[in-house]
Amino acid sequence: MTGSTAATFTADDYRARMERAAREAAEAGLAGLLVAPGPDLVWLTGYTPPAVTERLTLLVLAAGQDPVLVVPALEAPDAHRAAGAAALTPRDWTDGKDPYAATAALLDTSGRFGISDNAWALHLLALQQALPGSSYASLTEALPMLRAVKDTAELDLMAAAGAAADATFEEIQGVPFAGRRESEVAADLDRLLRRHGHEQVDFTIVASGPNGADPHHEAGDRVIARSDMIVLDFGGLRDGYGSDTSRTVHVGEPTEEERRVHDLVREAQEAGFRAVRPGAACQDVDRAARRVIADAGYGEYFIHRTGHGIGVTTHEPPYMIEGEERPLVPGMCFSVEPGVYLPGRFGVRIEDIVTVTEDGGRRLNTTTRELVIVE
Repeated sequence: MTGSTAATFTADDYRARMERAAREAAEAGLAGLLVAPGPDLVWLTGYTPPAVTERLTLLVLAAGQDPVLVVPALEAPDAHRAAGAAALTPRDWTDGKDPYAATAALLDTSGRFGISDNAWALHLLALQQALPGSSYASLTEALPMLRAVKDTAELDLMAAAGAAADATFEEIQGVPFAGRRESEVAADLDRLLRRHGHEQVDFTIVASGPNGADPHHEAGDRVIARSDMIVLDFGGLRDGYGSDTSRTVHVGEPTEEERRVHDLVREAQEAGFRAVRPGAACQDVDRAARRVIADAGYGEYFIHRTGHGIGVTTHEPPYMIEGEERPLVPGMCFSVEPGVYLPGRFGVRIEDIVTVTEDGGRRLNTTTRELVIVE
């Protein structure tokens, strides 16, 4: 991840985020939050360590206390230059000193803390040893909605990432498909995403013919043939915020069945989108899309959830899945991506990123959802 997002937000923005995180932790019955290097740390402070090493870096947040960033002394200059540095107190430690003792001194000895999902076991076990009366919960379990609701500036960055993915799809339609390997088309997607401003490409799925029945197919050496249906699913980070879109194209004219299945998935995707509104449950989006596919007799071939949240990572809460009763809130961003996967034959997926508005939803991907014919 580049430092471009840091320039978008001010120290006051990061201070507000840290204050809210500490407040929500207290409301959840936690003594505080411990945030290791990764997307949560970037979102809360604007700081990305220059390297992920065994040396402890940890943001300590607790209601009523100033945020403290425990950081190795040799990386402290970079931490002090972070966009959110003015909103926190750095606590440097040098090699040969015990960073866990220094961190433990900041914590309630018998508290329960939320900790980043990607914190190293090495660090968590050392903290438990330093504070044997403490306990921990993953941040996703404790505060799953911490980053879910985006502010206006974040929504602008999400929209720009979506527009860049759309521009990539428009251009990829002009490259040759037939006679080329999936991996070659995937490389074209990577190149185009970067040309349109992505600093990080997370995935470029090109699933042709029978490979389209595998939702997470890795683009390989299969040579794309005329008559292939092809699922394209691609995205990454642009200015630190995610894109993720799927379209299904066809090399040459499709069969009647291929067109019928594509139309069915398009109808399901539209139904899922129409279900987006404030106060609706996340599962309502899944139910709306799934009902269309099930009623057409293809329910057993829709084998994944309808959507996932997206923000500073391309997959995060909330999830559009049966059993998730959490209500939709304006500013949430997530995918709506139903699919039908016919083993050994072909697959179809259509995906847009959608944000919840005050009275419904808004698509952040606007390219055609009709079946596109490529050569």
